[in-house]
Amino acid sequence: MKYSGLVLSLGLFIVVSCSNNDGPGYQEPYIPGTDDVGETPPPDEEVETLTDDELLDLVQEKTFGYFWDFAEPNSGMARERSQDDAYGGDSPNIVTMGGSGFGIASFPAAVERGFISRADAVNRLEKILDFLESVPTYHGVYSHWYMGNTAQTRPFSTKDDGGDLVETAFLMEGLLINRQFFDDAGDQESGIRDRITAIWEAVEWDWHTKGENVLYWHWSPTYNFEINLPIKGWNESLIVYVLAASSPTHPITKEVYTEGWASSGSIVTNRSHYGFNMPLGPNYGGPLFFSHYSFIGLDPRNLSDQYANYWQQNTAHAMINYTYSVNNPKNYAGYGEDTWGLTASDSHEGYAAHSPTNDLGVITPTAALSSFPYTPDESMTALRHFYEDLGSKIWGTYGFYDAFSEEHNWYSNGYLAIDQGPIVGMIENYRTQLLWNLFMADEDVQGGLDKLGFTY
Repeated sequence: MKYSGLVLSLGLFIVVSCSNNDGPGYQEPYIPGTDDVGETPPPDEEVETLTDDELLDLVQEKTFGYFWDFAEPNSGMARERSQDDAYGGDSPNIVTMGGSGFGIASFPAAVERGFISRADAVNRLEKILDFLESVPTYHGVYSHWYMGNTAQTRPFSTKDDGGDLVETAFLMEGLLINRQFFDDAGDQESGIRDRITAIWEAVEWDWHTKGENVLYWHWSPTYNFEINLPIKGWNESLIVYVLAASSPTHPITKEVYTEGWASSGSIVTNRSHYGFNMPLGPNYGGPLFFSHYSFIGLDPRNLSDQYANYWQQNTAHAMINYTYSVNNPKNYAGYGEDTWGLTASDSHEGYAAHSPTNDLGVITPTAALSSFPYTPDESMTALRHFYEDLGSKIWGTYGFYDAFSEEHNWYSNGYLAIDQGPIVGMIENYRTQLLWNLFMADEDVQGGLDKLGFTY
């Protein structure tokens, strides 16, 4: 069985499928222009040689700065992107739920590594929770975007002006990680836990089934379910079904997972490329964010259900993406063992869901760096080349810029929250498994995984 659904979003189409060769790439397009307001790279200077641990520390700290120093000041949330001219000039005020969730998920890592104090993290969380408690929600579900300065929904597209279940899941993933981490018995941290619990338990996951055995991505108070986009695997949305099953107040049944996400078993594709076998997904695995977003919290190392072993799935996906770039069948300049990684990001032509089957000659640093748990040697080789050789062409105040293309002599001058966030969290999972350990210790999450038949 093959399903494809599409959404028209300001000229971008999104395709979701359990077995075809397209991925969602769910992002409003930003077309780079000559009037971009971004960072001006500093002149090249000699790069200090760092140990692997020092380099990982530097990358995590710099990248975390996007969510800390560059956060939207009223809300404390992550701005969608860094270029001020984007989205008709609204960019400085647009905050994103998914990208914020990834940034919030990395707060424990930032505390443990001394980037910020525990007290500062608690204070920032209180500010974020103040905002989340003040904005309109839709059956407890958050919109893709809000305006940080007004706390009002900013429609993502004409009909996407209400609840976005996928973005909400990424936000809940980050909040639950913090609910577990901030475990002090004092009033401030216990208050944070209680407030996160209230937000978590208010999400009406079951509302998004329309009474069917599948979850739908969007609901609008004006357009109802007109977008009509079911969330079906394989893509970035496994976390949606796990959290929906985990909810203590508005849970889905296992049948919604089995018949919806897994298409009654048709999710299994058993593809093999370069000697690496993937149980799930399109040819060549699709963009690498499929193996990142859900697994900032979900620990794939021992995670299995009747459809896949998720460590096998994700490591094969990353190795196929790497090997494709090394083989470089389109002979793009710059591709090789030290320059790899295809995933959704900006490009010289606008936003695109880059993958081996949609290869535009664009490398996105988050692809290799967020794959550290799966490909530690290959990711470190890429990291050293990005930092030591490409240097200021792709490195700025908040870490690596979003993407670049040596083939087209194009280098992004800005950042995108959903690409920056996984870098911090997935590198931490590679180093200490901190975020995995916190999320997997949550009793609600354990109950949802048990309900869906996972071993972990």
